[in-house]
Amino acid sequence: MERRTKIVATIGPASRDPEILARMVEAGMDVARLNFSHGTADEHAETARLVREAAGRAGRQVAILQDLPGPKLRIGKLRDGVVEFKPGDETTFICGPDVGEGDASKLFITYAGLADTVDKDEVMYLADGAVRLRVHAVRPEAGEIDATVEVGGAVASRQGLNIPGETAALPSVPVEDLEHVRTGERIGVDIVALSFVRRADDVTELRKHTRLPLVAKIEKPQAVQRLEEIVRAADCVMVARGDLGIELQIEDVPVVQKQIISLAGALARPVITATQMLDSMVASSRPTRAEVTDVANAILDGTDAVMLSQESAVGQFPIESVAMLASVAKRTESTGPYREWNERRVRRDRRDPAYTLAYTATRAAQELGLKALVCPTLSGRSARLISAHRPTVPIFALSPGRETVRRCGLMWGVQAASMRRYEVTEELIAAAAKRVVELGWCQPGDRVGITAGLPSGKPGTTSLLQIQEV
Repeated sequence: MERRTKIVATIGPASRDPEILARMVEAGMDVARLNFSHGTADEHAETARLVREAAGRAGRQVAILQDLPGPKLRIGKLRDGVVEFKPGDETTFICGPDVGEGDASKLFITYAGLADTVDKDEVMYLADGAVRLRVHAVRPEAGEIDATVEVGGAVASRQGLNIPGETAALPSVPVEDLEHVRTGERIGVDIVALSFVRRADDVTELRKHTRLPLVAKIEKPQAVQRLEEIVRAADCVMVARGDLGIELQIEDVPVVQKQIISLAGALARPVITATQMLDSMVASSRPTRAEVTDVANAILDGTDAVMLSQESAVGQFPIESVAMLASVAKRTESTGPYREWNERRVRRDRRDPAYTLAYTATRAAQELGLKALVCPTLSGRSARLISAHRPTVPIFALSPGRETVRRCGLMWGVQAASMRRYEVTEELIAAAAKRVVELGWCQPGDRVGITAGLPSGKPGTTSLLQIQEV
């Protein structure tokens, strides 16, 4: 059986070469991530073009995921590039336009309102959590924060600043992110990821500005506390373990990861597990045993996708990293608890027949020995609901929308292709049966289940399952 878990790979200097991109697609990359925290609009446009060309060469669908910076706090430039802090050192954060170069005694913060959002005794982290400081004085009128170093270390220019507190005054969707979204739409991205989500309103606010599917990145304690409302508001969620491991106690991350994956499954939302999945492969051609086990356990917990960050963006082995994820996923999927997933994973909505139909289709595939489940779909929703129930057979999504076809790249077990639109249900079912044979996905005489809606051509009306030979 084909691999079911999807692979997201971040594109960077190590992977922008057309030949490397093509080989990454062949190795199994389903989604290319463009990190808008780095690079220019022109660079991202060129990367998107290269991804499309590589996917075309390999004959595979590849979605493009735009990852927005979000309300990320960063220090400004440092005079010598790096500052070494020791416990007991004191420094002042100057909040406002980045007008100067910092040093050990003062660091510039690009967000002017930060001094209004933190209180005395709050903890702040630099250098990905390695350096810890505690606030001992705040002067909002001057835009200054005095802090004492509790755990020392090296800090470099432009590094992020993490404050585990609420920091409610930070904008949910910075103006810069809206500009990035417009750039993303212009260059043809398929999915948008929103960073540092704190509440469902952050997702709904961005939805006012784009029709693209939204991924809520869970990396703040406030997001964990409001998890269900955020998952319901989003189209997909990401377990963003990098900042999550700074903002939470690091020993809490594995448990929180399981909670996020479980709730995403219950609400039939695809979930991506990200950060350091094969971190040693940045410099090594082989992962550690612990990393392979981490990937496998995320899959057994129910993640839809696993993601590479540095491994594919700046690492020495981007192709090998994708291939390693693919091989671990395929081996792990052979042991998945599919019957339990189908019975218990999804919290079915009694008011919506599409949930019950997805469950029934999955049961039918198992009990009747079907070769596949075929889902003609306008929005991708019916494929997503069936995917959430984890059937043991392939899910073939067919859509007239190229965007919908590519967005299926994040859905576990879903393979997607285009077909033209039909307004009559009987014609839609017959065309879908013919199309999967044309694509070579099914052989004549194979028995499949085909879902459809009444009336045809209207999103969200899936209410019919037909069992037939193609």
